[in-house]
Amino acid sequence: MSGSSPASERAFVLGLDGVPWRLIEQWTDEGELPNFARMREEGASGILESTRPPTTPLAWPSIATGVWPDKHGIYGFQNLSSEYSQRMYTSHDRRQPALWEQLSPAHVGNVPMTYPAREIDGTMVTGMMTPSTEREFTYPPELQSEIDRRIPDYEISLDYPDYANRIDEFPDAVDDILSKRRELMRIQMEEAGDDWQLFFFVYTAPDRFQHLVWEMDLLLEHYKRLDDVLGEVMEYTDEHDADLYVVSDHGFGPIDQLIYVNHFLEREGYLFQQEDEGARGALASLGISRDKITSTLNRVGISEEMLVSTLPRRLVDSVAEQIPGDHALYDVDYERTVAFVHGAGNCYINDTERFENGLVDPSDVPRIKDELVDVFESVTDEDGASILRVFDGDELFPTDERSPDLVVNGRDGYESRNSITNEPFGDTGPTTASHRSKGIMLCRGPSIDDGATLRGARVVDVAPTLLHGIGEPIPENADGRVLFDAFDETATPSTTKVQRTTVSAGKNEGDEVDEDFTDVEDRLKGLGYME
Repeated sequence: MSGSSPASERAFVLGLDGVPWRLIEQWTDEGELPNFARMREEGASGILESTRPPTTPLAWPSIATGVWPDKHGIYGFQNLSSEYSQRMYTSHDRRQPALWEQLSPAHVGNVPMTYPAREIDGTMVTGMMTPSTEREFTYPPELQSEIDRRIPDYEISLDYPDYANRIDEFPDAVDDILSKRRELMRIQMEEAGDDWQLFFFVYTAPDRFQHLVWEMDLLLEHYKRLDDVLGEVMEYTDEHDADLYVVSDHGFGPIDQLIYVNHFLEREGYLFQQEDEGARGALASLGISRDKITSTLNRVGISEEMLVSTLPRRLVDSVAEQIPGDHALYDVDYERTVAFVHGAGNCYINDTERFENGLVDPSDVPRIKDELVDVFESVTDEDGASILRVFDGDELFPTDERSPDLVVNGRDGYESRNSITNEPFGDTGPTTASHRSKGIMLCRGPSIDDGATLRGARVVDVAPTLLHGIGEPIPENADGRVLFDAFDETATPSTTKVQRTTVSAGKNEGDEVDEDFTDVEDRLKGLGYME
């Protein structure tokens, strides 16, 4: 579409969670995905490098804001406090304005980490992390009534543990939720009319499907359905002379084994578990565990989140610490522990400035980090190859002193987990595949170059490129750059200087959300995202 018309003044982001570049490349070359092939032929495309770690809660905010986690403030699904307790991250934790707070009118659908919905000029339907459809999950609130009318059985997400032992039913369930999400997109298209500047809609189905199913014939059938959705969106963006950005937050690939990173910290004397003595030992001798207690409470309608939101945090934590069980957070004796891994490979050194019971002097942190890198990199397979990738938190997140000290993730084929176990490795169970760093980015629009290749694209580059492409300024503190490879050399974005602007965080930034996230936790555990 190079040079065919002036630059667009509006943009559509179509998010496809977890789609890897190599499958798109293979199946478009083989003629299996005609609309993805058109995106490559009529626009610019290439690998999109994800965050470290390459996970949904870090990457989608980075795509939407153009900054890394140390600036947008979200490091995982759960926020770790200085008292070693945790709560779910929400949209209130995001410190950097998203595209829909810079462009208007905007319509935002099913984007992870947007709950609770914020007031915007347009519409918003929150996605992953929304507790349930019984909560208010739209803006404006009355949009929820229209969704109830048009999609009476609309779901935020599937209950994945239910399908662990009946995988044959899973493809149909995913297809059903994909159809519902498509109908939601159509509802928001109708609400938008012709007066919109940004449309940002995410389909999380491919990620969910791939975690439990990594069979190429079944995957191709699913991708053909995504290709059909893409065709509809391409037609829509053509009608509105809009730029289209098709992006994924990360890639995907098969896994063969789980690796329990806290096991190695315990083995080398950096982490200690609570000893089963006193109340903890008495409960253990009676066969009382955390799982038994929580399942009993759930049967009578009392969830962990309800207890946390109702009772003082310190009281809940002190009781939880006395209950034996397989729980990486409460099973740690922090008064003796030097370092521990929380979330998706975030390693924290238990220093006295950061944590309530810290025992490491901040001046010793660099030395201990070096030691921990040696510990993790010494973990090898039978051929002597290193199994873990280790990244320095100060290099990944230079502007935030509260960021993780290290990020530790398994290499291809290994999935890192943070449970404290007696064995270093474990079976993957129903999980057949997981995240990789290489996602996708395909662009098409009035000023996008035909058949161009994007080189070195990262998730933080999406927002700056989109903004510049439609003639809007880019936040001064953006970490991303404009991908000029995407634009025709004669088009307006290629011949226009990048404009900068100052931005400020939203009004709810940092506020905690008093909500029961039990269903969210169950879904995340079913996908292996949480222990």
